[in-house]
Amino acid sequence: MIYDVSIWAILIFLFFVAAVLGLSFYFGAKTKSAASYYAAGGTIHWGVNGVAFAGDYLSAASFLGISGMIAFAGYDGFIYSIGYLAGWVVALFLVAEPLKRLGKFTFTDALDAKFNSRAIKLTASISTLIVSIFYLIPQMVGAGDLVVPLLGLPHWAGVTIVGAIVIYIVATAGMTSTTFVQFIKGALLIIFSTILTIYIINNGLSLKPTEDYHDFATITAVVEDGTVTEIESDHFILKNQVTVEDKTFVLLDDEGFDMWFKLEKDDAGNTYLTEALSIVITADGERLYNGAPRSEERFHQVGHPSRIIHNGEEVESTGPLGPFEFLKVIEDSEIVIFKREIFDYGDDRVYVFYQNPTPGTDIMKPGMMLKVGDDGTFWDKVNFLSLMLALFFGTSALPHILIRYYTVPSQRAARKSTIVAIAAIGFFYILTLYMGLGAMVGGVNDLESSNMSSPLLARSFGIGIFSIVSAIAFATVLGTVSGLIVASSGAIAHDFVDMYLRVQMTDRQKVMAGKLAAFGVGIFAIILGILFKGMNVSFLVGLAFAVAASANLPSILAVIFWDKTTHKGIAASIITGILSSVIIILLSPSMFERYGLHPADAPIPFDNPGIISIPLSFIMVIVVSLLTQKKAT
Repeated sequence: MIYDVSIWAILIFLFFVAAVLGLSFYFGAKTKSAASYYAAGGTIHWGVNGVAFAGDYLSAASFLGISGMIAFAGYDGFIYSIGYLAGWVVALFLVAEPLKRLGKFTFTDALDAKFNSRAIKLTASISTLIVSIFYLIPQMVGAGDLVVPLLGLPHWAGVTIVGAIVIYIVATAGMTSTTFVQFIKGALLIIFSTILTIYIINNGLSLKPTEDYHDFATITAVVEDGTVTEIESDHFILKNQVTVEDKTFVLLDDEGFDMWFKLEKDDAGNTYLTEALSIVITADGERLYNGAPRSEERFHQVGHPSRIIHNGEEVESTGPLGPFEFLKVIEDSEIVIFKREIFDYGDDRVYVFYQNPTPGTDIMKPGMMLKVGDDGTFWDKVNFLSLMLALFFGTSALPHILIRYYTVPSQRAARKSTIVAIAAIGFFYILTLYMGLGAMVGGVNDLESSNMSSPLLARSFGIGIFSIVSAIAFATVLGTVSGLIVASSGAIAHDFVDMYLRVQMTDRQKVMAGKLAAFGVGIFAIILGILFKGMNVSFLVGLAFAVAASANLPSILAVIFWDKTTHKGIAASIITGILSSVIIILLSPSMFERYGLHPADAPIPFDNPGIISIPLSFIMVIVVSLLTQKKAT
């Protein structure tokens, strides 16, 4: 995708960043105690905390990742929204009030409230750090994606900017400034996402090309025994072809540039070639877009309706639609979705994106990404069930979410803030459906980054709303990363150094230790954000949820509801959850692709570990607790 930078976008972005830094400086002057640094002194109003919950939870995964998944895979992306929201039901009814009663500053405090166990302090602090790091990766990836169209900077620069700003926020004011940053950006995100949704349904659907439209070439081909032997073209020259499963891709020479085409057959049996879009990673690491460097600007694409059916008739455009009417028109129409295939051609790795006209009925039901129907394998269905377990149980086990319960003054306030969060988050997730589908039919998607669908959709309605939405999305990343680094610094400085190592520190030294830990975690997050460039942030957050649900939730529920729980059972459960989930993720198909290996060679045939790691962790806390009961005297 080729981006043009706007001075207005830069100015609005700088305004938001300056406001966030000013807020941090203001509260930083008031942060003197450990209670203020780690938990905002327990003085946050439940209403503010509820919106801050939403601001924290509606991270890059929600605004960028889910919208992007919907834009590329239809209803399957919205399933993430359902799972994320359902997790708050567990938090409301099982975790909110008991956790507030047990804890002080961190998640570890709650687990260890009844035991004073060094084993719990160590394992829980490690778990907090690992889960937070897994959650940090997608936030930093999203930040890098945002600055490309917003500021015209490379991905790594965006990651570094976010890291530097967040380190400053956390190192100066801790949870107090983090709370108000999350409150403000949560409210703004919901407001402007609502405005963007109004733009979408008012714009309706249209066959009119966007400004980035690429007129795809179609060439008549002669095929003998499955091989293209001749083409009808004045300037394309036939070079070679590759078959990937049941699809055939043909390489043509376009006046010195390599171009890939997909072999198609119409209903009458005639064969022809349709232009595809290609990215080739050469053996020496050079990246070519349709046979040329990026500077040649040969990589344009568009996703758009190919047929629009409105009120039973085929039309060129619909004009303004109602919210339900918008969904109905998409269901009745046919939309061009881009599919991707990866294959090796000689020493090169080739990524080919080709147009795939898709009935709206397929878009509005599961199956395009998550294979849960008859076309899915056994492992596809295992992966889907595993994902749902992780999303449903992960919310109540995320350390940066759990520590928010310590910022309010009472258990009742904890419950009320959770209800506010559910209302705000639920409303926002309805908006993601419209933003994702709007990007799908609006011809704005960047095939290299599904994370950019919402901001690019906003850009199609004008540079003003694009600038504001992108700046808010950037602030969204800032707020979430701030909360994660507060949780991480608490795990290192409070749980590990203060409680586990029993280093005697004054209140001032505890705050300083937290700030130093925040600096270290922030640097590490920057490195990981650069390394994981290109992966969908909602997918990555799903993995973080799986690790959290595996490592933390069984222990939380055992401490709250089972009197026979022992400290050894908790420690064993945490270790089992961490190791099993992380090992499965590292050996999964998606990670093998990151290693530069073929996904089919991965020893674990699915991506989401929850279906194995969560039950293992529950079994471990039960078995070890029963084996380590105190003997009656």
